[in-house]
Amino acid sequence: MTALHDIPLRTIDGVAATLGDYEGQVLLVVNVASKCGLTPQYEGLERLQRRYADRGFTVLGFPSNQFGGQEPGTAEEIETFCSTTYGVTFPLFEKADVNGADRQPLYAELTRVPDATGEAGDVQWNFEKFLVGPDGAVTGRFRPRTEPESEDVVGAIEAHLPG
Repeated sequence: MTALHDIPLRTIDGVAATLGDYEGQVLLVVNVASKCGLTPQYEGLERLQRRYADRGFTVLGFPSNQFGGQEPGTAEEIETFCSTTYGVTFPLFEKADVNGADRQPLYAELTRVPDATGEAGDVQWNFEKFLVGPDGAVTGRFRPRTEPESEDVVGAIEAHLPG
């Protein structure tokens, strides 16, 4: 397992977890928000989840309130919104900072990875996506306006699916 797999996390229900719980799977790690212009991306994320879940793929959602206060709800409110509005079945984690001094340690590692233009650093906005391969290595970074079902994202997922 890689160091990325060992970083402590908490599910939206407060249960201890790590990316190691998903070892061997392709992961799309996304900082999400319920009151953002990009919130409809939940639909595409859920379609990806349903399309590839049986092939070793999982979307992981990390609510963050750092961008315009667009995720103000409690864990229960977020979970209810996601399941009733978008039918989200993929795992959600507790609300976290993705930038700054209190950045969640997972995001401290993810943001070291450059995007397609070679730019690393802070998450730009809600719905930035990081693709993590089955071995725990970050294999792609997609900025917020990149749709979940874009050719770039789908191609990267399919290129890393196990077997």
